Amino acid sequence: MIEVKETGIEGLVEIIPAVFSDDRGFFTEIYNRQNFVKSGITTEFVQDNLSYSVKGVVRGLHLQYPPHAQAKLVRAVKGRVLDTVVDIRPGSDTFGKVFQCELTDKKNNALLVPAGFAHGFAALEDSIFLYKCSSHYAHEFEGGICWNDPELAINWGIEKPIISEKDSKLPSFKDFQSNFNKVS
Repeated sequence: MIEVKETGIEGLVEIIPAVFSDDRGFFTEIYNRQNFVKSGITTEFVQDNLSYSVKGVVRGLHLQYPPHAQAKLVRAVKGRVLDTVVDIRPGSDTFGKVFQCELTDKKNNALLVPAGFAHGFAALEDSIFLYKCSSHYAHEFEGGICWNDPELAINWGIEKPIISEKDSKLPSFKDFQSNFNKVS
């Protein structure tokens, strides 16, 4: 079974699975469609992605524009990450709100990020990150928001983050909003 923990943002929930441990290690189901549906989560996933990040890496904030917007189920398979999302759903009561959740291999927790959010994470230690996506990757529909946007004022928990060249060129939240309105 799973525990579904509300975050205060519609559709964004933390998922905590049952973990069975003994002196050999542990066992947990990280995804069971039947249990998710019983808990009210009906998102269908079509693609799984896996990344490795060394401590100090910040990835994001990434998204895909409609009609290829992606819901994601994200977790740290190994290590510890500070997962960060921004609500970019036009008309949402929490538009522009930032939510952060620490995902760890010790807790085995996950975050269900609905379509309509920009997503990123900071590797607080060397980490392997798994995410299930509800839509296939579509390069021509990808976008994002600059990780260090002053309006969002996100504290990534990293003193000197390692950023990709691509992520360092993402637009500010204000510029993103102007472009999003043109494509959505």
